[in-house]
Amino acid sequence: MARESEPIGEYLTSLDAGLQVMMMFAAADSINVTAVSDELGVSRSSAYRILNTLRHRGIVILGPTGRGYFPGPVLLDLARPRGLDAGDRHRLRPVIKEAVAITGETVHVATLIGTQILFFDGEEPDRPVRATLRQGYLRPAHAISAGKLLLSQLTDDQVQALYPIPELTKLTPWTIGSVPDLLAELATIRDTGHAFSKQETEVGLCGTAVALKGRSWRERVALCATVPHDRGDEESLLEVQRGLMEAAQRL
Repeated sequence: MARESEPIGEYLTSLDAGLQVMMMFAAADSINVTAVSDELGVSRSSAYRILNTLRHRGIVILGPTGRGYFPGPVLLDLARPRGLDAGDRHRLRPVIKEAVAITGETVHVATLIGTQILFFDGEEPDRPVRATLRQGYLRPAHAISAGKLLLSQLTDDQVQALYPIPELTKLTPWTIGSVPDLLAELATIRDTGHAFSKQETEVGLCGTAVALKGRSWRERVALCATVPHDRGDEESLLEVQRGLMEAAQRL
């Protein structure tokens, strides 16, 4: 994560120091007093006080030998995507089953992890021609309907922070190839409520998604259907989307 070279405005030096220490875990599994002292340019006693303050709040914990600091339960909880626990998955199973029954298509639930989409549960329909179940599937968010839908719930500034490089990876000839084009599509999704993927992740597959109600801003989960290309025209995708919305009412 890039740091600001100049403060945006008035700020608390002590709080900034604590935040810098938290950011050190982006590049290290553990840290120690010496590393914090060197990173912040402060004395060892000051580094220890900063770490002890973070420890008091559960943000860091001491290592098993009493030396070194590791991410604590509060920091781990902040970093964990919501909606993936066993209880959450149990809550979503009836929604998945109903969505499959209504749409006749393969249905997944997905969450946004950085710039990637994770399909963490799903079910296939009982029909001969269908998309394959992809539980555990991790793909670029900009190339898939669930990803674009969940990105559209962020502000443009948040999206641009996730994508500092203007070019995007193209998985197929139809994948969005730049951040400006992605922002334009996200604006359309916000206006229309329709999030589609048309052979953007894999040739021969299309999809659509709807958002599921969460209990906080961190619990961003999408219900999405993957459709073979011969059933992936606009009218068919809209019909599938309506089915997903009907199933989502269970929540």
